[in-house]
Amino acid sequence: MLTLTCPHCGIRAEETELSPGGEAHLKRYGPGDSDEQFEAYMFARKNPKGVHFERWRHAYGCGKWFLAARCTATLEVFGTYPAQVSAPPEPIIEAIRARRPGWEAGQ
Repeated sequence: MLTLTCPHCGIRAEETELSPGGEAHLKRYGPGDSDEQFEAYMFARKNPKGVHFERWRHAYGCGKWFLAARCTATLEVFGTYPAQVSAPPEPIIEAIRARRPGWEAGQ
């Protein structure tokens, strides 16, 4: 079972206590943008085998949103961090590279 630590309250929670929110770090599109941009935002999502950044909500805890870096193939968690950042923090990137030599963001 996937277990994540909420960076807000510090509780280590199983996925049954959390609500998934999809891919993290997406550029939002809406009114005033092209139909193609909005379509890509709404429907085009990465589905990688490997490192992935996701949004999660601590639904049965503090209720706050946070982001997680994990491997979709092994469920290995590289870390969690608050949702109010525009890119993964450097300690998370370092943790990924320590366990996945040669990994580069955007892969």
